[in-house]
Amino acid sequence: MEVLRRAANPWGQEVLVGIAWDLMWAALIVGIVFIVGHALWYRMLPKSEPTAVDPTEAAAVPETVTRHDGLARTFHWLMSVAMLALLVTAFFPVVGIRFPWLTIHWVAGVALVVLVAWHVVDSAVRQDFWSMWPGRQDLTEGMAMLRQILSRSEGTGERAAKYPVDHKWYHHGIVAVGLAAIVTGLLMMVRIDTPLWTQNPYLLGDATWGVVYVVHGLSGVALITMVIAHVYFAIRPEKLWMTRSMIKGWITRDEYLAHHDPEKWKV
Repeated sequence: MEVLRRAANPWGQEVLVGIAWDLMWAALIVGIVFIVGHALWYRMLPKSEPTAVDPTEAAAVPETVTRHDGLARTFHWLMSVAMLALLVTAFFPVVGIRFPWLTIHWVAGVALVVLVAWHVVDSAVRQDFWSMWPGRQDLTEGMAMLRQILSRSEGTGERAAKYPVDHKWYHHGIVAVGLAAIVTGLLMMVRIDTPLWTQNPYLLGDATWGVVYVVHGLSGVALITMVIAHVYFAIRPEKLWMTRSMIKGWITRDEYLAHHDPEKWKV
């Protein structure tokens, strides 16, 4: 399997021009293998009865608990549209589906940059910015989750804060990959004409442009696998309560008490 593509520039020098498209298929296969493997693993888990709700805890919790407010949900779905538009316009032409993809791609990229900037400011000003950052208690929760995986048990016995540790890991992974795609994408946009600027392909040297193309491509194929995993977990039956909260904004009292520790996430 090829990993990188190279070509000769006008001076006869061999330079990087991007990733090999074999990696696109590899990312797709990894995503499919992951969801099949997880589904089989989950089916083998011994099923346990739901944890009984403590009446004392329940008395202090409203009937529904807001998990995502309107602005957070709007950001999530707009970002989803931008991300899917970027992936479709990046990889569909590779498999022979032709359409005027370039304009859609860069417009979706600019939209993603604006949305991410909005999300960062909103998280810092209006929400708890540090709620997604791992803390000391997440180490304990992560070890319990690892023991669960190795022992093939259904639950860890640990109730999470608002965001479980695996959500935080995924969040930081998508942040790293997404920022790499955004930074390199913004650099690549200077090579095309838009209503906002005139192209300048000589901003960087050929070798440097090659590195930019490779990082952008690797970020793109990583996002294929990560988006597959995200959609898979969103539609799993035992996770639908979280998906509903991203649509309607709330979870029930029983869902809150079954999955979240009131001491770690106070409502």
